[in-house]
Amino acid sequence: AAPGPSPEEGGGWTARQLHSPWATFHFASRTIRLQQDWRRLGVAAVVWDAAVVLCAYLEMEGIDLRDRSVIELGAGTGLLGIVVTLLGKGFFVVSFKANHNCSARVTITDRAAALELLESNVQANLPPELYPRAVVKELTWGKDLDNFSPGAFDLILGADIVYLEETFAELLQTLEHLCSEQTVILLSCRIRYERDLKFLRMLRERFSVSEVHYDSSKDVHIYKAQRGTRKDDL
Repeated sequence: AAPGPSPEEGGGWTARQLHSPWATFHFASRTIRLQQDWRRLGVAAVVWDAAVVLCAYLEMEGIDLRDRSVIELGAGTGLLGIVVTLLGKGFFVVSFKANHNCSARVTITDRAAALELLESNVQANLPPELYPRAVVKELTWGKDLDNFSPGAFDLILGADIVYLEETFAELLQTLEHLCSEQTVILLSCRIRYERDLKFLRMLRERFSVSEVHYDSSKDVHIYKAQRGTRKDDL
C-alpha cells in the first residue's frame, strides 16, 4: 500500500503489535497467520484495524457474492483478500464474467514493493484448492490501469487506503476505471484528519456514497459507493 498512518494513529494497535513479525486472526472458521515486516516495508506490511473491521463486516453480513468479481486495492499483508477468498469456499462464488471458463478469482493488489510479502501470506493461508481463486497483482493507482479491463469488477474493497492527499486523484481515477454502473465499492477507514473528509467529499462528487457500518470500539467507518444514484444492495 502507499505510505499510510503512523504508528500512533493505529487506534487499537500498540507499537508492539505493529512491529511484531506475525499477526494472527480468526475468520471464516480458520486461523490466519500473517507475516509482518514493519522494518522493511513500514505501514504496507502491518495489519490495520480497518481491514479487521471490514473482514468482520463481510463475514457477519453473509453477503452473497455469487457470480461476482472482487478486487482489493492496497492489500498490504493480504488479510482482507485472504478472508474474502476463504469465505468464497462457502457462500462466495466469484467469477470473471469475461471468461466463464476461467477459475473463480479474487484479485489482490498492491504496489510492487509489497507483492513478495503479500504473495507469501496469501499462499500460506489458503488451502491448495483455493489457490486458483486468488491472484496477486501489481497495481499502483493511476499508473497500471491498462492491465485491468475497464469496469471488470463487481466489488472493489479498500481498507485504510485513504490518508495521503496527494494520492486522492489517482485513487479516484482508479476507482472510476475499475467500476461499471453495477460495481459496489466498500471502503473501510478511520477518519483522522480534515483531509480524510475531503476525500469523502471528492468521492461524493463522482459516486453515490452512504455509510453502512461503524465500529465504535475501533472508530472505523465502512462506506459504500456506487456510480450515479444506484443504491443496489450486494
